[in-house]
Amino acid sequence: WIGVPTKVFNLGVYRREAVKSYQSYDFFRHDNEEAMRIRKHCALVALEDVKAYLTEDCGQIAVFDATNTTRERRDMILTFAKENSFKVFFVESVCDDPEVIAANILEVKVSSPDYPERNRENVMDDFLKRIECYKVTYQPLDPANYDKDLSFIKVINVGQRFLVNRVQDYIQSKIVYYLMNIHVQPRTIYLCRHGESEFNLVGKIGGDSGLSTRGKEFAQALKKFIKEQEIVDLKVWTSQLKRTIQTAEALGVPYEQWKILNEIDAVSSMVERPNTEEGKGVCEEMTYEEIQRKYPEEFALRDQEKYLYRYPGGESYQDLVQRLEPVIMELERQGNVLVISHQAVMRCLLAYFLDKSADELPYLRCPLHTVLALTPVAYGCKLEMISLNVEAVDTHRDKPSTATNNLPKSQTPVRMRRNSFTPLASSDTVRRPRNYSVGSRPLNPAGSLLFPKARDVADEQKLQDSVQRTAALIM
Repeated sequence: WIGVPTKVFNLGVYRREAVKSYQSYDFFRHDNEEAMRIRKHCALVALEDVKAYLTEDCGQIAVFDATNTTRERRDMILTFAKENSFKVFFVESVCDDPEVIAANILEVKVSSPDYPERNRENVMDDFLKRIECYKVTYQPLDPANYDKDLSFIKVINVGQRFLVNRVQDYIQSKIVYYLMNIHVQPRTIYLCRHGESEFNLVGKIGGDSGLSTRGKEFAQALKKFIKEQEIVDLKVWTSQLKRTIQTAEALGVPYEQWKILNEIDAVSSMVERPNTEEGKGVCEEMTYEEIQRKYPEEFALRDQEKYLYRYPGGESYQDLVQRLEPVIMELERQGNVLVISHQAVMRCLLAYFLDKSADELPYLRCPLHTVLALTPVAYGCKLEMISLNVEAVDTHRDKPSTATNNLPKSQTPVRMRRNSFTPLASSDTVRRPRNYSVGSRPLNPAGSLLFPKARDVADEQKLQDSVQRTAALIM
């Protein structure tokens, strides 16, 4: 979601492909030699796919999703990583709370492909016996002696306590930060835009206008909806713009204003031009039609690649994603929350919880006067769209087709935008293997399997200069 190419390699998927049909917990007995052979083979196949992803597909993080409960298995992973100059960060989840374990089995494992058309009692019994099989050979990470030099985090009883050991770089610290902020308690996140504004009525963007008559009706309808839901300990968050505050005021409950929830800064910070009011962007309070007529090149550039495009001096959707990261972390920490925000902001939040791509994000439909209820469940989020039956204008713009792109012929497709604070890769970027991050070069550099031998000293230097900065994560 924050732009780091990541892929999950779930060993259960490889096992199910190899075995086709799961029978019972007997497959996980340590004395089942045939099953142990299959499980090890699946692990080796998955690691080869990890290698291909990190060295050929320009991946930066590979999540090796398996139990890895023995030192033998973890040593195999470490040897594989050393041979390929990858870095390793282990995540160990330790839980001895019977209630948490039972709830996890019923919520997650009942819907697992291992248990098609089985009743809850049989699933509970089989998986508890499966856990007992793991206990026989389980060797926890040992921060005092055997594993003291490894990088890892222990998550104890779903976040009651944590043990963090030798965090080495930015990526690992981000993972620790994330894991220390999430929880699995039942909750619902409600997202909605402000009520229809005066500027929405006339199609103008930017500005800080108040609610229209229908926008005020929506605020009252939202108050009624929230009251009917009888939500326990609901928190309400808004931006610092007038239209979200007016919407929240009608609820008659306490609310918090977040500046970082303000709408995407696409116009109000634009470069000043002569004869314009001081501090006011050139597209402020204009309609899209007016922008297209007056600044056709900018309009076409934005349609070309909306996620990356920055208005001069403003933000792109990519910038907005980075800006909203603290909100995401706080949403992960909290219980029931209602976020009253804006179209672009709501798209970013929705994309995070629904795992939408950068191409999809700028075109997610977030209509006015509609509440989106997100309920985290196993492996995702359940989405419910609730219209409050108050009419409003439609502010959605569909993704333009290539045929309608009016980019001037002299303008070639670009990925770097004017006034970009963070330059982006050029359109002709060469895809090269990624092996290590700056400041943490592995003991043994990548061998010939990762890089072809350079023809001369100059080529070799160019090749070394081109190595991408990255970190490989295997859990």
